[in-house]
Amino acid sequence: MTNKIKIKDLPKECRPREKLLIFGAQNLSDIELISILLGNGVKGKNLFSLSEEVLNQLDFLNYKVNESHFMNISGLGKAKIASIAAAIEFSRRILCPQSKRIKSSSDIYPYVKHFADRKQEVFVCASLNGANEIIAIRVVSIGLINKTLVHPREVFADPISDRAAAVIVCHNHPSGNLEPSEEDREITKRLKDASNVLGIPLLDHIIFTETGYKSVLVG
Repeated sequence: MTNKIKIKDLPKECRPREKLLIFGAQNLSDIELISILLGNGVKGKNLFSLSEEVLNQLDFLNYKVNESHFMNISGLGKAKIASIAAAIEFSRRILCPQSKRIKSSSDIYPYVKHFADRKQEVFVCASLNGANEIIAIRVVSIGLINKTLVHPREVFADPISDRAAAVIVCHNHPSGNLEPSEEDREITKRLKDASNVLGIPLLDHIIFTETGYKSVLVG
């Protein structure tokens, strides 16, 4: 969905609220869900454009909402920020992935799949405890994945604080191509070597799209 399209220009069944009621919330993109929370755009910025800005900021902040963090988004008032914060906290309380056991790569995919529609590559790291249960899933970097952005110190900083027993890293391919690049393989090797030194095993590195995933480590 392009952020240049206005709600009123869409067929009724394609408008976010109507689409949710007809097809279910699970069939909406993250931008469409945020657009429902925001309700409307602001002067000089349509609803989808505003929703995309909010989504990019949420990715960057690992979904921690603070009013000061959104001051750079013009037109976003306290009421809209409060709606977003309330929705995220409610979702966290009832759907938080913590304590969900990861037995295989397929188990982590549902928890990162929502990043698949991003226009940029989003690299995330899942900290796991000794029972392979999720402690937390965090965004490490946003943008073209390379050795500078995805450095072992950035990836393992939070898992060390979590006292994680293992990690799984994942990133999306906006192109839709699941084949790992040479850069992907090289980063995986660096992270695997670092994990061995730190004693926090890297269980897998998953490349994913909206339609599937592929393991770099074992694939």
